[in-house]
Formats: sequence, C-alpha cells, structure tokens
Amino acid sequence: MKKSVTAYIGVVAGLILLAGSLYLIRANPDPEGLMRTLPYVCIGLASGMFGSGMGELIGRRALKNSPAIAKQMEINKHDERNIAIATRAKAKAYDMMIFVFGALMLALALMETDLTVVLLLVFGYLFTIGYGVYYRFKYDREM
Repeated sequence: MKKSVTAYIGVVAGLILLAGSLYLIRANPDPEGLMRTLPYVCIGLASGMFGSGMGELIGRRALKNSPAIAKQMEINKHDERNIAIATRAKAKAYDMMIFVFGALMLALALMETDLTVVLLLVFGYLFTIGYGVYYRFKYDREM
C-alpha cells in the first residue's frame, strides 16, 4: 500500500473515531464504568491518527514542488551522523526513563494508589528493562 493512501486512511479513521467518541459523550449523559473514560481515550487516539495523517499529507504536498529539498531531506534521514545522534539521544532518554519510572512507581506506592495501577506500571517497567537486556545480549553476540 502506498504511503499516501495510508495517510488518507489515518485522516479518515481519525475523523470517524472523533465523531464516534463525541456521539458517545452526547448520547450517554450519565456514564458508568468503562464508558466514563472510553470516549476520551478515543478522542486522544483520533487526534493522534488525524494529526499524523495530516502531517504526512501536508509534508508530502510541500515537498512535491521542490525535488531538491526532498532529496536533501532523504540524504539527511539516512546520514550516518544523524542516525548516530538519534541513537545516542534514545539511549540517554532510556537511561533517564529508568530512574523516572522507578521514582514514579515508588511515589504511587507510597500514596497508596490502587494496586492495579501500580502493578501495571511495574509490569510495563519490567517489560522495558527485559527488552533492553534482551537486545543487549543479542548485540553483544553479534559484535
């Protein structure tokens, strides 16, 4: 599938999801349980899908008339220096995330937040750490 078709699908799906979630908010004046948060989660997802699709379409249209700029952007995207910078920035963010999530879990536990919330955060934290360890071993074997 072409990327422009995917962008159009993202825009349309975002608008449909937004309309559906606004309908859910208006149709159910006294929601209970899952219906209290579902429409708002859908609005967030719709905003992301619509924004991503429109950004892709606008960017493509802006570069359509200037092939020299498009070629330079493609070169910059695949440049080794830029890739190394992006990888290093991700590594720094991962290192910081470990401490931030740890502090957040501790704060939530000390505030006696619902155990489900704390456990979900702990499982997400441990999954991320496990993912990092897996790739560390994998790359150690390769290099």
